[in-house]
Amino acid sequence: MNKRTYAGISEQYAKIETSKIVLIPVPYDGTSTWQKGADKGPEAFLTASDNMELYDIETDSEVYKNGIYLADAVTENSSPEKMVAAVHAVTKTFIRKNKFVTIFGGEHSVSIGTIRAFNECFNDLTVVQIDAHADLRKEYNGSSCNHACTAYEASQNTNLIQVGIRSMDILEKSVMDPDKIFFAHEMAIDDYWMENAIDLMGKNVFITFDLDAFDPSLLPSAGTPEPGGLLWYETLDFLKKIFKQKNVVGFDIVELCPNEKDKSSDFLAAKLYYKMLSYKFSNLDIDDYENESGFKEPNNKTSKFEDEDYD
Repeated sequence: MNKRTYAGISEQYAKIETSKIVLIPVPYDGTSTWQKGADKGPEAFLTASDNMELYDIETDSEVYKNGIYLADAVTENSSPEKMVAAVHAVTKTFIRKNKFVTIFGGEHSVSIGTIRAFNECFNDLTVVQIDAHADLRKEYNGSSCNHACTAYEASQNTNLIQVGIRSMDILEKSVMDPDKIFFAHEMAIDDYWMENAIDLMGKNVFITFDLDAFDPSLLPSAGTPEPGGLLWYETLDFLKKIFKQKNVVGFDIVELCPNEKDKSSDFLAAKLYYKMLSYKFSNLDIDDYENESGFKEPNNKTSKFEDEDYD
């Protein structure tokens, strides 16, 4: 039986040996505290992708022809800590193969592992967190690998820039950097928030995109939807600017909580993923990715975290 491919692309464009892009699904929903179902997100995303046109009008490109390898899902769910260790290890394995690594969750705690891997492999990493929630708790419900703690480690070890925030606990104010957080209510009246955010970024950027950053009128199927979110074209404009001006080294998308009665959210997530790839590779000549990645074998920085056994 043939192995499933991303968006039903032919095997010609789905082989690990020749693909420039790797997609890692992480169907995990172990620590969410309100609506459950983010573990169903990757499957809903992949199903929607199967029904998506693969020519991008805006960039006049078919990015899948760069090759997109659909990796085996990370299914470790015995504890939040073991899940993070598994995501970290798998992500880092593909980064070391000089692939453009992307991850689709799952709840946002999966990003602790992805950010950790990218931070070990790229110098001076900027993490751009596009999200409704600050996620800056050091620990929550007895774990530092809770979805409410997603950005804490990044705030300590990377250049963290938070965009679209409109929900947080007062204790998180002691952790956040007020110069690097863009609150949704301020963005609504600031014509230059995109430029100001990009000015704070270093060369190498990892994007972690929580789908609840979108306004729920646009994407209702999120674990914790919040009013007052981003709209489609302003989001694409921001992403396009980042991809054009910075070296985006990878990204993840999380917190799709599919609803049987609403398939539009699934399709938006699928379209967002493909748009982000289109922006990345439309800025490169087809053979130039290796020269633009910023990653040097076997590693271009000293690891601050030891690889963990997640078996």
